[in-house]
Amino acid sequence: MIDDTELQQIKLRFGIIGNSPLLNNAIRVAAQVAPTDMSVLITGESGSGKESFSKIIHHLSPRKHNQFIAINCGSIPEGTIDSELFGHEKGSFTGAHESRKGYFEVTNGGTIFLDEIGEMPLGTQARLLRVLENGEFIKVGSSKVQKTDVRVVAATNINLLENVEKGKFREDLYYRLSTVPIYVPPLRDRGEDIDLLFRKFATDFAEKYRVKPITLTEDARDILLKYRFPGNIRQLKNLVEQISVLSTENKLIDADTLKRFLPAPISPLPALYKGHEQSDQSFSERDLLYKVLFDMKKDMTELKKFVLEAIENDDSKHQIIKEHSDLFDDIDEEATPQPVPAPVPVLLNLESSSDNDFEENTDEIQDISHEMEDESLSLEKKEKELIIRALKKNNNKRKYAAQDLGISERTLYRKIKQYELEDM
Repeated sequence: MIDDTELQQIKLRFGIIGNSPLLNNAIRVAAQVAPTDMSVLITGESGSGKESFSKIIHHLSPRKHNQFIAINCGSIPEGTIDSELFGHEKGSFTGAHESRKGYFEVTNGGTIFLDEIGEMPLGTQARLLRVLENGEFIKVGSSKVQKTDVRVVAATNINLLENVEKGKFREDLYYRLSTVPIYVPPLRDRGEDIDLLFRKFATDFAEKYRVKPITLTEDARDILLKYRFPGNIRQLKNLVEQISVLSTENKLIDADTLKRFLPAPISPLPALYKGHEQSDQSFSERDLLYKVLFDMKKDMTELKKFVLEAIENDDSKHQIIKEHSDLFDDIDEEATPQPVPAPVPVLLNLESSSDNDFEENTDEIQDISHEMEDESLSLEKKEKELIIRALKKNNNKRKYAAQDLGISERTLYRKIKQYELEDM
């Protein structure tokens, strides 16, 4: 077990800033597995510092005097990645004017860090699995089996198990790589580490640009600690550098100044989905729910206008009903009992009326509100109506009906079955 003193020494040696329990646990696991030859899979969001852990594993291992190579699998084109990793023979493909050694041959006895392993093509995954299991590889364009002794440390910012289920990543390779998993926490889960890193970067950039280091007021510090930093340490470092360069006059950064440099938060409301197959079923249903709610809001607005006109023009009720007959199209339809959502309050602008007897009609308004609260606003009923309308509009062509509704065809088929609309 790595004690606190050894932990601090590792942090100093590899330039790791922070005291988060999640971070400390990841460092301890890396230090404990380093002396072995076990494969390691490092997971964590982009920019969270996964490469630092691969260096810890290599430099604390018996291979520390041999070569360490970091490779980003996502940056190498699919057509050349086999040649890069395993080498090729002269004339094996167009442009192969001479033989070339691959990384697994060059790094024999050392460590290879494969970043973004989830981007590796399936054919290359099969070759990598052979290296991990037997220490063997074959150059592109050759039939000769060669041996290598390389330790593989892989990293990814995606869920590899989901890729396994989708057939994009080999299951056997996943379990071979993840003999020891290490999770690097995102910056937002590291608490006070954000402030420590901010001050470290501020000092570094002050020395680099020969300026006074920036500091934060207390309210600015609170905003910094609450910000989610989707880009993690990389984003924080860029932010500090930007403020250091552009804040030439006042180096004490208050909350308003900091907000100008922080990117605007992404809206939590979903964009309506159009035209593409949606694998996330719940997301499609949520889009449909939003469409239903928007239609309900429109109906409620029309109903409020009708109520107000009915009260202000009591002598012309029949004419008003005739003009707004569309509000009563489905009033006689038999509705299946459904759970009633929270009632939508109807706000009437009483002051806008010039009728002297308006106050006498207050009881009528309350009665109308009570009736509206009791009326079932079934979302399923509205959803069914929308589906029927879309199918009729598109002559029962479900593909185009699904596009109009903003949902996937799979979701539409399920809804048609649910509402027994197959015979339409």
